Amino acid sequence: MRCRPLCAAIVAVLMCVGVEASETVQGLPETVVKALVKAKIPPDSFSVYVQEVGRDKALLAYHADVPRNPASAMKLVTTYLALEMLGPNFTWTTTALSAGVPRGGVLEGDLWLKGQGDPFLVLERFWLLVRELRLRGVREIRGDLVIDNTYFDVGDIRPGDFDGRPYSPYNVIPDALLVNFQSVNFSFRPDLAANRVEILADPLPANLRIRNQIQLVDGRCTGRTNRINFTVAEAGSGRDEATFTGRYSRRCGEYRVARSLVAGPSYAYGLFRALWEESGGTLRGGLRVASAGDGLKTLATLESLPLSDVITSVNKHSNNVMARHLLLTLGAERFGAPGTVEKGQRAAAMELSRLGLEFPEFNIGNGAGLARETRISARNLTRVLLAAESGPYGAEFESSLALAGLDGTVRRRFRDAESKGRMHLKSGTLNGVRAMAGYIHSRSGRKFAVSVIQNGKGWGDEAQAAMLLWVYRQ
Repeated sequence: MRCRPLCAAIVAVLMCVGVEASETVQGLPETVVKALVKAKIPPDSFSVYVQEVGRDKALLAYHADVPRNPASAMKLVTTYLALEMLGPNFTWTTTALSAGVPRGGVLEGDLWLKGQGDPFLVLERFWLLVRELRLRGVREIRGDLVIDNTYFDVGDIRPGDFDGRPYSPYNVIPDALLVNFQSVNFSFRPDLAANRVEILADPLPANLRIRNQIQLVDGRCTGRTNRINFTVAEAGSGRDEATFTGRYSRRCGEYRVARSLVAGPSYAYGLFRALWEESGGTLRGGLRVASAGDGLKTLATLESLPLSDVITSVNKHSNNVMARHLLLTLGAERFGAPGTVEKGQRAAAMELSRLGLEFPEFNIGNGAGLARETRISARNLTRVLLAAESGPYGAEFESSLALAGLDGTVRRRFRDAESKGRMHLKSGTLNGVRAMAGYIHSRSGRKFAVSVIQNGKGWGDEAQAAMLLWVYRQ
């Protein structure tokens, strides 16, 4: 591909200041410039900083000190600080408590569930807590299920505040008793014999009712034919009701989507009741939310996965609510419960200072990158990578990143490239934001830390790829 006029002009400007457009420290490689021109991305919206591990000077720096929004690449900072402050073996505990002792399988009073912010209390692990209670001989609970989620205080934020999509799982609000990411996996498939569309929900909280008003229609299996909508409303008696409407072609196969329709303690209660009743137990009361006082007895505990495993889910799969839990936990551990965003931000700043990483432009936001105010420069994001690599938990940190072309958020990128499996990366994507940062094991055997951040209009994936491949070939 020849360099078009704008590309040539950029190269000329770089040459005028004594910088070559390829194989250079100060400017961009020509392949990257061409990709920027093709995508109509202004070069001043693009930042890069590359440094070889073990070296003091940059291999390449371009707009490296401009504060940028890194989107989900900010999770690199959050997970690194969590490792440094808490250690890789840190765990969270979820506890079941009661005022009295079960007798003859019956608990006369309430059952309390107290959360400490476990970021990965998924269905299978929550079931272990239910099973432990059953093994302890509890069969019938004659009081309420009381949720204590006071370890975190997230204020009055709502799931739709960021982008108006309150039911998308990536917008789930942190909760100290976050269960299964408050998500339900819905499957839609045509039942030709019954002339209807079957809806399967897994898991189905006991307090969520599904109304199926989807019509099975003729026609091709296209987006125009399949239009599934839903509304959620309070159905009374502590139940929510999700009504699905629209059309679905009988020629289509199964369609799956995850949605978060029941929030916070209501979801935890609904899923507990469903699992409890499936196990043969009885729960007579309803839901209450309160702080567990002194004098309660522990019936069962569930310890979380260690932090080293948790950060793998955060970084490889870019889990927003888990990253937000990490920031809240940092605040609670440093300044005491409840954990708040403000405490987490102060704890992050203090830890960076302790590590000798002073970033004037730094704003960690909510810790997940799902915020417009988040800021860091490409240089300083790379400094975090270098500090993590040389720290005591460098191996755990690097292995938490997605492998190019193989897994996580970059499994579909670089699949056919020579660098497949040789780059540990964290991606970041928002409207107007593209970022990629991590470690590259070059074909010559060298190891580089690299951060690429683009803020502004244009789809920067090709420029990112060109930049990373250029580094890989060093």
